[in-house]
Amino acid sequence: TSTNALMERLHLKYQQKPWSETLKLVRVCMDKPLQRPDSNTPDGPLLSCMEKIQRALHAKSLFSVMNRLESLSKQKGLNAHVSPSGTACYITSSMFYIEVQLEKDGEVMDVKLAHLGEDPVVKLIFSQLFLFGRMKNYDAFGKSLEDLSNLYQIPGNSEMQAKGYFALQALEKDLYSMSLLDRTQDVNRVTEVLHGKVGHLVPRTGATPMNIEFYISPYQVLEAELNPDSQVCGTKAVVAVEGTDTLHKLPLSPLFVDSQAGEDGNAAFLPLTDELSMDLPAAFVLKFHQPIPMSSSSIEEIQRLTGIHNLNTNKKNHLISGIQITGLKLAPLYELIVQATLQEKCSEDLSTHKSCFFVSLPDCPKHCYFINKGSEKSDFAGALVSKIPFSHPKCVPGVIEILRHQVAYNSLISSCVSEKHIHEDDSELLYFEVVPHKNTSFSVFFLHPVKENLACVIIDVITSREVQCRLHLNPQDPTLNSSDDFITRAVKR
Repeated sequence: TSTNALMERLHLKYQQKPWSETLKLVRVCMDKPLQRPDSNTPDGPLLSCMEKIQRALHAKSLFSVMNRLESLSKQKGLNAHVSPSGTACYITSSMFYIEVQLEKDGEVMDVKLAHLGEDPVVKLIFSQLFLFGRMKNYDAFGKSLEDLSNLYQIPGNSEMQAKGYFALQALEKDLYSMSLLDRTQDVNRVTEVLHGKVGHLVPRTGATPMNIEFYISPYQVLEAELNPDSQVCGTKAVVAVEGTDTLHKLPLSPLFVDSQAGEDGNAAFLPLTDELSMDLPAAFVLKFHQPIPMSSSSIEEIQRLTGIHNLNTNKKNHLISGIQITGLKLAPLYELIVQATLQEKCSEDLSTHKSCFFVSLPDCPKHCYFINKGSEKSDFAGALVSKIPFSHPKCVPGVIEILRHQVAYNSLISSCVSEKHIHEDDSELLYFEVVPHKNTSFSVFFLHPVKENLACVIIDVITSREVQCRLHLNPQDPTLNSSDDFITRAVKR
């Protein structure tokens, strides 16, 4: 049957029926759970159409709001039912439930969340999706439902998933306790980000997972100092638990020992006994909003620290310098840094094959930086890392310090990258070449101001908080009015 003939038959069938009956039929169909169809299935367009109708309808009455909540819940694979009074909707899974309380006119009063074994508590983050503004933000609420379900995405039955949630709770409590170590009452956020054992920690609220802000660039620090009201956001990691193909021993209870420290000055933890832990097909992960370019040496250091060599869940393996990286594409580290920087600075899709960048500085001749991306040799190879798995909370401070070190190094290289490329020669430009040196150091070559020989500054990023610079000149060339100490202080600033 052709499409035109089918539409004609539908017109004839429903032209005598009142609109209220047609609307009721549409709502009945929409009340059924929507399963994501394969693109080849014949009912795919119908389900897509129903989703569009659902988005277009503005639920205003108590009945329509309830209907919308029930339909949304079923779309997300959750159960939903209405209380006998008709003013509360319960959205449930085997691991949690949400109670949405409504007024008679359909306005939302409260939204309560309860995880397995916990009492329900009012979660403002959910209520805000409904209480602010006339339009109820069902898309954001649906995303929150997905995030809640993702808390339990580990293999096994509901009991195994509950153990995974208890492990996540234990980790969160240990990380929070560690964040209070050496913390003074007047400490500010920037200091916590750059110096705290686990950075600036924000606990999990509702469906929003715990996150750790662990690095903020000098430019951002300056912006925060000049404008205290600005919401400067540094590099963050989300704390979560994810399913794995292999078993890992995860703690089910907090292990951190209060007000004590180990012999090496680090935090002390209870031993990981069978009573306090369990082998689960899962691992804790630090996940990043944007993948971080990391050198092979940093990746190897993290793998030694965590004891987990698979930094992704894909099956594709690569070997560099004797270590295994799972699911990560290897490339010259500087190429990855340039690519990530251009994606952050530019809205349009710029070619990452460019190596010359134009940088304009205040009261200074214009600079042209040539980024020598090196080769894929192990010393200069790297990968984009989107998450780091681990199984014990004691790993986190060390991982955070490695991440800070890497991101500080990346920040220096990326400061030479601009969306503006040089296409013609310009005699007024100052030319610099940035070359990988070894580990976390690099060289900057430039022409001597009064001679035709090259000069070089080697910049060694010792830690995220310590930089050392050394100026090298041809012995026959005149000295420059810049000591190593001065250059170090300038670069650190």
